[in-house]
Amino acid sequence: MAPSSPEEPEAPALAARLWNRQLTHYPENRKRYSYLAIVVLATISLYYQLYVQFAVATPIMAHYQMTFTFFVYVSVIGNVVGAFASLLAGLADRWGRANLVIYGLLITGLLVTFVLPHAPNKWAFVLISALVGFVEGIILVATPALVRDFSPQLGRASAMGSWTMGPVIGSLVVTVVTSNTFHGSTTWQDEITYAGISGLVVFVLALAWLRELSPKLRDQIMVSLRDRALVEARAKGLDTEQALTGHWRQMLHLDVVGSAFAISVFLLLYYAAVGSAVIYFSTVFGYSVERANAVLNWYWAANAISLVVVGLISDRLKVRKPFMLIGAVASVIVLIVFALHATEPKTGYYTFALLAAGIGITGGFTYAPWMAGFTETVEKRNPAATATGLAIWGWVIRLVVAASAACLPLVVSSVTPLVGHGAQVAAAAQEAAPALAIVKAHPQIFAELAKYPPGTAPVAVQQQAAQEVGLPGLGTVQKAGPQLAVLTKYGATVQQAAAKNPVQWQHWWWVCLGGQLIFLPFIFVMAGRWSPRRAREDAEAHELELAEQLRQLDPEPV
Repeated sequence: MAPSSPEEPEAPALAARLWNRQLTHYPENRKRYSYLAIVVLATISLYYQLYVQFAVATPIMAHYQMTFTFFVYVSVIGNVVGAFASLLAGLADRWGRANLVIYGLLITGLLVTFVLPHAPNKWAFVLISALVGFVEGIILVATPALVRDFSPQLGRASAMGSWTMGPVIGSLVVTVVTSNTFHGSTTWQDEITYAGISGLVVFVLALAWLRELSPKLRDQIMVSLRDRALVEARAKGLDTEQALTGHWRQMLHLDVVGSAFAISVFLLLYYAAVGSAVIYFSTVFGYSVERANAVLNWYWAANAISLVVVGLISDRLKVRKPFMLIGAVASVIVLIVFALHATEPKTGYYTFALLAAGIGITGGFTYAPWMAGFTETVEKRNPAATATGLAIWGWVIRLVVAASAACLPLVVSSVTPLVGHGAQVAAAAQEAAPALAIVKAHPQIFAELAKYPPGTAPVAVQQQAAQEVGLPGLGTVQKAGPQLAVLTKYGATVQQAAAKNPVQWQHWWWVCLGGQLIFLPFIFVMAGRWSPRRAREDAEAHELELAEQLRQLDPEPV
């Protein structure tokens, strides 16, 4: 039986073209790859918009006079809102996926370009960020659902690796753009605006070209592209409403929910890289925003390459689980080395760059096969409930992100005084250095003077000070009065925080390590083979079965 034509007749009305995007035939490769490319571009742009605020966290906090805890809770609120938006996106099994992505891009693009950079106060900033997080939670589910629909199982890991590059390349775009543009007259508002404009550009591309499979096509398992004719033939008699009966209940099993939780805690280090790494490097090692983002460039670039390469190899060998296990164990080892350097002030830039690259490689080694394996696990339960399974994953991962962000300030409590007053104290100490030297040389007389408000010390005390210190010395100390006041008010707190900060961050890296260890046993509950040989035998058996089913549909030679 010859495959049906992949061409889809255009709807005559403009409104229909802008809303009705369903394909009644499985697309040929050129079109399929173009749809996948648009989905990846949409994901890159979305995460560029979502993550850019973390790359310029310190100036945002200074502009709105936010504490570190307050800024972290901006992320917490956004992720909680996004978690429940992900559950809502489970309705994409009924509503479709493409329009959720397209018009979600429009909303985020408008908010990030024209509203977020001009938030009048920190509470408005929280509200707008939450709205962006809500839309992101929906797109988080709809985009991998589209990737699953357009990628047969035997090419799923490379396709999911490409989709996973969306958050990674989005993060890379953030760090590359910020490290090269955030200086001189550029402001944090400019950086956010750049991200929003990218979203509007991708929205136009998606509006013009993005399509999706009809429910009857996407509600089936497609092992390889050779299944195309059989899938289209089956679609003619498929009852999509029946296929969706009880789909939420079918997903509430350990292999789906447990796997979603496992990958969520495995990614604790990733969340820290996105949201807190700039603050970590600036408060512990004194890096500028540009230098901290330059370190992260190594992580994102290595991760992006790893996702694609490992996805291709996983598809070639037709297995997922061995890659997950090897990647997770290697990630644990690299994270231990990184955590041990977290308290070493002499650790060099390139040491961190190499460790960041190692973390990126091992994370990609784990995540691309996991995404493929998870969608195949969901398909094993019910292929018509793919978006539902991904909605559960999106809900769990967003709640874990929110919980991790909420816990971070409790573990790393030293960041708030360092971010809030560290730069102020450092500047005051530099400006007041001559005065401090004089005070340290005559501690007793200045301790006596400090007992009285300025200019009210007894004449005897003033005369003793003039005699021991000298009038020029007293003048130097008086001129440095504002700086000395800053040091008196915040100096001890900042000094104590600086001493605690490296160890507290190290504690958080151990928490991230615990998440990676939790992930390991859940690999064994997912669908899929461990042995490439057995997986190859399954594929060969499927080809024989496919040939027989096609023969029954059409006795003529195919």
